[in-house]
Amino acid sequence: MIIVNLDVMMAKRKISLGELAAEVGITPVNLSILKTGKAKAIRFSTLDAICRALDCQPSDILEYKEGENYDE
Repeated sequence: MIIVNLDVMMAKRKISLGELAAEVGITPVNLSILKTGKAKAIRFSTLDAICRALDCQPSDILEYKEGENYDE
């Protein structure tokens, strides 16, 4: 299972959802869907923009947990 730690990185960088959405170029609704882990996919260009805005690596945002069920 892929865990999204976007909220953790946003808190560390002290940036709001609206600010990050504007900087990345996506809607706050779509960023919220990603942040809550409800997204089924993410474009590499979006991940790149988020990493640039937060000055982090993809592994700071996305984490793999073994043994979890994707459908839960």
